[in-house]
Amino acid sequence: MPELSQETERGRAVQPFGRFEVTGPSMVPTLYHGDWLLVRQGGRIRPGDIVVLRHPFQQDLLIVKRAVQRREGGWWVLADNPFAGSDSNDYGIVPDELMLGAVRFRYRPPQPDQRSLLALVRWALSAVRPVFSDRSASRRLRAR
Repeated sequence: MPELSQETERGRAVQPFGRFEVTGPSMVPTLYHGDWLLVRQGGRIRPGDIVVLRHPFQQDLLIVKRAVQRREGGWWVLADNPFAGSDSNDYGIVPDELMLGAVRFRYRPPQPDQRSLLALVRWALSAVRPVFSDRSASRRLRAR
């Protein structure tokens, strides 16, 4: 996920939606490197939602994980790809104040050669997808 310094956020009002780019394989097969996310910031987070959050040990780094279970003091978050990336198995419960928001849409950026109207329509139909909560995420937590 992109990094934001705390200086750039200070004094800025929270926008209802934010746009973030995925880097790395921790959420494969749900999200891929290069995908862009439209995130509902400050909204309600439910178990199974894919969320953008501040890394608990490096708070200027933003990461994307799946919120699996609400626990006392925060959220238990997991990567969809158990072989890549860190998650709550490494850093524990993530406090509520580090959770930025839930992902609502993901899309691939258009290629530079997609200039015609037909190419852009094809891109929109294939690249833009809503992101739904995975209610089975808590089953994965119990299986570990």
